[in-house]
Amino acid sequence: MTSQLFTPLQLGAISLRHRVVMAPLTRMRAEAPHNALTDLAVEYYGQRASHGGLIITEASQVAPTGQGYPLTPGIYSPEQVAGWQKVVNKVHAAGGKIVLQLWHVGRLSHSSFQPGGALPLAPSAIAAKATGMTAQWEQVPYEQPRALDTNEIAGIVAAYRQGAQNALAAGFDGVEVHGANGYLIDQFLQDSTNKRTDAYGGSIENRTRFLLEVVDAVIGVWGADRVGVRLSPWGTHGDMHDSDPVTLFTHAIEALSARDIAYLHLIEPRSTAERMGLGVDAIPESALDLFRAKFDGPLIAAGGFERANAIAAVDGGKADAIAFGRYFISNPDLPKRLQLNAELNAYDRTTFYGGTAVGYTDYPALETAEAA
Repeated sequence: MTSQLFTPLQLGAISLRHRVVMAPLTRMRAEAPHNALTDLAVEYYGQRASHGGLIITEASQVAPTGQGYPLTPGIYSPEQVAGWQKVVNKVHAAGGKIVLQLWHVGRLSHSSFQPGGALPLAPSAIAAKATGMTAQWEQVPYEQPRALDTNEIAGIVAAYRQGAQNALAAGFDGVEVHGANGYLIDQFLQDSTNKRTDAYGGSIENRTRFLLEVVDAVIGVWGADRVGVRLSPWGTHGDMHDSDPVTLFTHAIEALSARDIAYLHLIEPRSTAERMGLGVDAIPESALDLFRAKFDGPLIAAGGFERANAIAAVDGGKADAIAFGRYFISNPDLPKRLQLNAELNAYDRTTFYGGTAVGYTDYPALETAEAA
């Protein structure tokens, strides 16, 4: 019997022919000085565009202040929009669907990325106890960021709105708001990074205000049925934690559900455990088990999935689709391989970030591998 993983799914206004989703994957291969994608990226995304399948793009900063890593693409300039438009056209020509992930890293930046060498922006002036990267690819401790004034926040929301409008102009099928992984929206949500005393801090209602203002602004451009949101309730990237994550994320997810967005994208705690070298028993409960019932729409799950547990999650009703990351890097035809239960190409972590076509566009498709 065919698994539900390989059957059609409706994400709001976006129709999919299967439920194998390409997760957002930072690759750091945009071109300086514009941080725009090149023809190499067009080839990369085109290779991974399965007929009727969904690609969620690598995170793309909505403003120069939102960049935190070298050569990540943006969505705020004409050059960036033009680069993304080529990608979209290639994916659509292959019959695929593609949404752009809107991003602002907040405190997980460095002054070398910031206009005028200013300090990174954040809800509160609290440095992440972790190591970041400069524009020159150097590993350095994160700097103490500057806390946003209350009257500056509307400008950040406007940058997300403009990014959504630029994505619309580039021809995307929708957008995903990146609210996960310790970046700016996550920093507003969690009380370890948000010590504000204004309308954006303190209570859970106040700490979710920025997320919901961004989502509402993006909905104003696209309509709710073409907007997704990604959250990581158990994520620790960027020195993140909250004193009551279940209550916090229950409130946020219920508010998103009430907006009838196209989908919710949750990162499983399994990915955190793998990054930290922990066993599954050392992590909290599954995000799917805790939060699935709080969201009425389609749910995409991500985080350490392989074929067997992806099929189990979808067929068991815990998720409606599964986002794959590392295996989509090394297997451009991953949906086909999963359906056939074919062998997967191994991935090379040393080529994940930055570089050339090696580890980017040179992984073979199934037919190529069989012919070799």
